[in-house]
Amino acid sequence: MLKRFNLQIEGIVQGVGFRPFVFSTARAQGLAGWVLNNSRGVEIEIEGLEESINNFISILKEKSPPLSRIHSVQAQEIPLKGDHSFFIYESKELADRLPFISPDTDVCDDCLRELFDPSDRRYLYPFINCTNCGPRFTIIRDIPYDRDKTTMHIFTMCPVCEREYHDPLNRRFHAQPIGCWQCGPRVMLLDASGAEVETADPVQKTIELLLQGRIVAIKGLGGFHLAVDAAAQDAVVRLRERKHREEKPFALMVRNVETARQLCFTSPAEEEILSSHTKPILLLKKRPRHAIAESVAPGNQFFGIMLPCTPIQHVLMQDNFLALVMTSANISEEPITKDNDEALERLRGIADYFLVHNRDIHVRTDDSIMRTMAGNISIQRRSRGLVPLAVPLLEEGIEVLACGGELKNTICFTKDKNAFLSQYIGDMENAETFRIFLESIKHLENILQVSPQVLAYDLHPNYLATRYALEQQGMRLVGVQHHFAHVVSCLAEHAVDEPAIGVAFDGTGYGDDGMIWGSEFFTFDYAQYVRRAHFAYIPMPGGNAAAREPYRMAVSYVYQAFKDKLFDLDLPVLKRHAEHLATFITMIDRKVNAPLTSSCGRLFDAVSALIDLRDIMTFEGQAPMELEMAIDEQHDALYHYEIINNAESTDYTISFEQVIREIVEDIKRKEPASSISCRFHNTVAAVIVDMCKQLRSETKLNLVALSGGVFQNLYLLTRTVDHLKKNGFSVLTHEHVPTNDGGISLGQAVIARRACNK
Repeated sequence: MLKRFNLQIEGIVQGVGFRPFVFSTARAQGLAGWVLNNSRGVEIEIEGLEESINNFISILKEKSPPLSRIHSVQAQEIPLKGDHSFFIYESKELADRLPFISPDTDVCDDCLRELFDPSDRRYLYPFINCTNCGPRFTIIRDIPYDRDKTTMHIFTMCPVCEREYHDPLNRRFHAQPIGCWQCGPRVMLLDASGAEVETADPVQKTIELLLQGRIVAIKGLGGFHLAVDAAAQDAVVRLRERKHREEKPFALMVRNVETARQLCFTSPAEEEILSSHTKPILLLKKRPRHAIAESVAPGNQFFGIMLPCTPIQHVLMQDNFLALVMTSANISEEPITKDNDEALERLRGIADYFLVHNRDIHVRTDDSIMRTMAGNISIQRRSRGLVPLAVPLLEEGIEVLACGGELKNTICFTKDKNAFLSQYIGDMENAETFRIFLESIKHLENILQVSPQVLAYDLHPNYLATRYALEQQGMRLVGVQHHFAHVVSCLAEHAVDEPAIGVAFDGTGYGDDGMIWGSEFFTFDYAQYVRRAHFAYIPMPGGNAAAREPYRMAVSYVYQAFKDKLFDLDLPVLKRHAEHLATFITMIDRKVNAPLTSSCGRLFDAVSALIDLRDIMTFEGQAPMELEMAIDEQHDALYHYEIINNAESTDYTISFEQVIREIVEDIKRKEPASSISCRFHNTVAAVIVDMCKQLRSETKLNLVALSGGVFQNLYLLTRTVDHLKKNGFSVLTHEHVPTNDGGISLGQAVIARRACNK
């Protein structure tokens, strides 16, 4: 029996070869009708035998192109029209947009074969791509995803490319970035003054310069990288000096998985992540012997490794280098550079040469960073290759814009049953990052066609994102406590909506009492939270300076534990800073420029300084990272801590005074830093488990959500999760959004939407 159906396919179905897949599948099933892109996805009308139509729909769902991701298929029977052929029509704009745009992807195997085939017309073409690979999000100016709405609109296709583009059976059918040597973008090599270097092959010349130890700024998918030969110590040191990046590890690019194995220990799961379409930076444990310059990742047990993602990167890495440093092209803490003129201006004095091209980047996007933690993938930075993938939500609701936090800022929009997180924007501590924040809001509003009626923001009054929210007119404003946003983001990314115990450990978050929180135990759901426990408050002598200089927190914790006996202690950290001790103690006693904090991050800072690992940090999180790295042998010993039941309320305070006293005794006994660090980490994990057990006994809640930047600590997270599970808890950790502040915009959005749906 003949039937006709209208199908609306929603998901990532544009720019991924979906229409030619539909075209060939329909013809193979003997069906007539048409397919087109619209602003909600792909629309199909299909006519033929009912059995063939059912087969067609099953094939769509089960065998769709590799980069596609179907979220829903809505089918409606309509009257027969008597079509005899199947066609691909022009895109159609709808009033109600719901676009799911593919992230940028690496070069597919078919394009790689052509790239290195001397007989192919695109041999070594630096911008080779097809519907299964290449730039997407970073070049899209608007949707539907058609060439005239991308930064490729200025390039007119040659006759051969145009034939490929319009042939439904060709791999490049409607591949919007299509081009070739004749008609596509052009690559150029510039010297430090911006003058073009005369060379027949700019990429090969770049290889020669890198082998000579030069620093080259290379334009990628979402911005520029600064590249040097990773085996050349002098070149890496020179890059550090020019970039003002003293010790923070550099990312490495290697040719293939085999090279990654030479440098690092890898598991099958990690190799799968390395080779995935995302091509993230993956944190891998170093092998003890390697040929990489020591200054690439000083004092760190891990390398950040990625494989080539763009055609230019593949050509650069082909049999030329063991590894290249590929670090974001910026001055430390500034946004990544994306435009040619911007690169020449901002990177003057850093790069010796610039490998540029004339295909514009519309959205600047850093590399994503991942690692495996507690048996799962953990996203440390969600950006290229992952944005703008949607996070499915459990319910529909009002459109919300969540403004995120101050550090590792992202924004988040909600639309229908989806949340759309932006790419990593950065630390909102300068005007340039704030400008990118505003650009990102405008761009996502445009491509998502959202008109948010609600703005969610962090409670800290001095955050730039918060100031932005409070200045907006005609919108409902919802302030969200920082750590509440953390734990809700963990529930939301797992599509869980039930009461839970939340543990949020980080460095800084504005508390309801005006204090600086950072070690929070909540009982909560999407609508509300109760603070049930936290670390005892302790002064931060010098305020924000204490977050950069861990020795200040060491003094504060030791003074809390020993009071005036502090001056009698024979501790190296106190000797190194003896001239400041009296000043700090006066600040603490008089409560002058010494705000109180419950921050777990500041406790880690203090212990790092106490055992002589790090007095002053050169990048955020360095002291806790080095404290974790100090663990080279594991044991189960604990320090003694005290959980204090506050009689006048229902919450608990966790005191680490005895922990500090016992650490000081270990220092006097000359216990190694590795042993002290391990014992300290074990203690923090034990505190979490004990506190969760106490809250379970009172509330019957058995689900625990762990969130916050402290849980980027592999040892702490693994031990905590293991011990919680051994005690019968169900445990959620972050897998799809960062556990650090890069994920709180999702929590803000979900909380604000729930508040407004009441």
